[in-house]
Amino acid sequence: MLGPSHKNPILQMTEQKNAEPLLHELHATEVLTQSVVSKSRGALLTIAFFEGIKGFAAIAAALGLLSLAHRDVRRLAYALIGHFHLDPEAHYPQLLIQAADWVATSNMYSVLAVAVLYATIRLVEAYGLWMDRVWAEWLAALSGSLYLPLEVSHLIKHTTTINACVLVGNLAVVVFMVFRLKSRRHEPEY
Repeated sequence: MLGPSHKNPILQMTEQKNAEPLLHELHATEVLTQSVVSKSRGALLTIAFFEGIKGFAAIAAALGLLSLAHRDVRRLAYALIGHFHLDPEAHYPQLLIQAADWVATSNMYSVLAVAVLYATIRLVEAYGLWMDRVWAEWLAALSGSLYLPLEVSHLIKHTTTINACVLVGNLAVVVFMVFRLKSRRHEPEY
């Protein structure tokens, strides 16, 4: 005769199944939690990838601004316009000249500090999302929701397909992060 530690494996599986609550006894989010969180991993990695791209783009922009620190940016803008035989009074060349004036008159180190801070936040968020950290999901949801009012006002002033897509994309990221955070509440702790 076998002792209690040598139970029939089929009997053990049956007892284990009976210990779990029945499907109709579970809340809908408890049923979906494990599958939703694991299935949404691909979307989370995609968001992390784009956050990383934004961080590296901010670093590239900061380095580009830094390279213009001791140059006559207005003269460079006019040289570029002349090289491509553009009319300096046209709309887009005027935007370039205005941007050159802004770079020439702004405090370059303040702009650089803001760009580095932004890049750091984006890269930390990307790392956290890639590593599936809850704090990164909170950061993504909060930082994304901070942009929504600005994007809505920008869309109202300048209604374009690109601005609408940016707003919809950012809204989708915020909703996705909130959904993941809510579904994590019902995850069992190991």
